[in-house]
Amino acid sequence: MENNVVEGEYPIVFRQNDARELGQYIKSRQSVVLIGAKRVGISNFLRFFIHHKNIAKTYIDGSKNHFFIPVDLNDLVELDIYPFWTLTLKRIVDSLEKSKLPKEIKNKIQSSFLDSIQSQDRFITIDSVRRSLISIVESGILPTLFFIRFDRIKDVVTPEFFANLQGLRDATHHKLTFVFTSFRSLDVLFPTVFAKTSLYAFSRNIYIKPAKKEDAKIIFKTYVKHSKVNMSSKTERELFDAVGGYVQYLQLALISLTQDYKSELRPENVFEYLAKDERIALASEELWESLNDQEKSLLTKIIINDSITKEEIEKNKYLWDTGFIVKEKDRIRLFSPIFDYYVKQIEKKTPNSLAEFTKKENLLFNFLKTNYDAICEREQIVENVWPEVEELGVSDWAIDRLVARVRHKLKLQNSNFEIKTIKTRGYKLAQV
Repeated sequence: MENNVVEGEYPIVFRQNDARELGQYIKSRQSVVLIGAKRVGISNFLRFFIHHKNIAKTYIDGSKNHFFIPVDLNDLVELDIYPFWTLTLKRIVDSLEKSKLPKEIKNKIQSSFLDSIQSQDRFITIDSVRRSLISIVESGILPTLFFIRFDRIKDVVTPEFFANLQGLRDATHHKLTFVFTSFRSLDVLFPTVFAKTSLYAFSRNIYIKPAKKEDAKIIFKTYVKHSKVNMSSKTERELFDAVGGYVQYLQLALISLTQDYKSELRPENVFEYLAKDERIALASEELWESLNDQEKSLLTKIIINDSITKEEIEKNKYLWDTGFIVKEKDRIRLFSPIFDYYVKQIEKKTPNSLAEFTKKENLLFNFLKTNYDAICEREQIVENVWPEVEELGVSDWAIDRLVARVRHKLKLQNSNFEIKTIKTRGYKLAQV
């Protein structure tokens, strides 16, 4: 696969323990689920894993031909099963175009894709996926499908869906393997359907924690190289201490410190500057809202240094597995001072305390107002509200949360405007 992805330039030692474990599962053709806190850096890690030219030789089996097919479910316009299969087939075709596989295989699969598009039939589409993967396997190549952000379709999967995935494995004589990414294990996300399928038997879990400092430095150095920015060593240290290896914080902080950076900002003030950044605060809120009440309660107890029981630790194992909680000698703490700061501020907030728009809320409202009574697509909202972070991707949750805030404040302001949801597309501003 051609490498024009920045993460493909990382040193081969990047997240080497995670890469080694994932490589062993792929080598043995076992499916695996990468689980981590939302935006902890799983996608960043997989871009490295998929696009680095020496991955197979270093971590899998250099004697075999491996073929990686990334399917990012953020690309789904509609969260449903048929679009999922259409996207999967399209990404197989896309990956083939960039590969060195024989031309006859490419043409055969391309033709199958066109037939599927014309038919608009789910059975034909799934069958096209099956026949495409069989063709790849018969050419002596081992395919791996990476379903990135698999949790996006948690509300629409059925037992038949998992049975279809199992069918693909069976059709390729188990030479096909899957890698899923999710913020929770599949049996937690799909308790009524997943545990009843054989897929459960061959899917293993790998927990991805916030990056170690040496791995965070690799991300940092690559960004600095491409952005050609200078930062003092003291500012760097303050930055790493503040983000705690959480990749979304690191990426947003680098944007903030390089694009919005003020020369008078002293290194010792970096933490306060980042903690109050609206984009970072929204990332913290998304993290917080991904937790259940029991997990939130435990984190709050840790922050106030309240004692916790062995039972609480066992019931909230997810927090340790995903690295929300870090143990240092006899002390436990939250993974990042920024997240710690956010959780502390929650207790200080009062309902309906402010009706004034924040910077991002104002950008959203003005964009909707400029396009009054017209549908504003999600992609357009990202382009106009988050242009500085568009390449990182903005989650559906972040968009919906910002919209919800503006809706709430419009009511507090007794405004004549309201925001209407246009299902599967976006939003529009209208008169009450």
